[in-house]
Amino acid sequence: MVKVIGITGGIATGKSTVTKALKKAGYTVLDADEIAHQAYLPDNPCYAQIIEHFDVLEEGAISRTKLGAIVFRDEKARKQLEDIIHPYVRSCLIEGIRKSQDALLFIDVPLLFEAHFDDLCDAIIVVSASREIEVKRLMARNHFSLEEASRRIASQMPLEEKVKRATYVIDNSYDRMHLKKCIDRVMKEIRMHV
Repeated sequence: MVKVIGITGGIATGKSTVTKALKKAGYTVLDADEIAHQAYLPDNPCYAQIIEHFDVLEEGAISRTKLGAIVFRDEKARKQLEDIIHPYVRSCLIEGIRKSQDALLFIDVPLLFEAHFDDLCDAIIVVSASREIEVKRLMARNHFSLEEASRRIASQMPLEEKVKRATYVIDNSYDRMHLKKCIDRVMKEIRMHV
């Protein structure tokens, strides 16, 4: 039976870097963000619900920039969007887990705890970084102002809370070499329990 390891963390803590390393090592990673992106396509059942609730159409496509500007400023709007997207993502993850032939399967879910997807996991890795690093990375990566970066980070469960709920923590506050050592250590522990 497949053992499911959830990967989560804060915005810009380095989850993608960790999942890339796992994929490179030959592990299968189901990516909740990739699944969520499918929900914005016209042939997806979520598409009609999104455009019904939000004025975000641009040339026949959902503008994720417009949508992001709305939902990160309005808690009620964000909840509406999550109520549309999360059930779709969850059903796709469950299907992926069901079909998996792997002994170990990773699911990368930024809102793992917030969306209550942790019940799909046998263990959870939280990728963490200091708040200062998280803000700097988000500002550089997305060209956000300090205010916008802080708002995006504040929209999620505090990273300290995620760390408390983790089975394993990978601290990505340092350089790539340190990160690689942390990933290797955690993977050694996980393989011991498969």
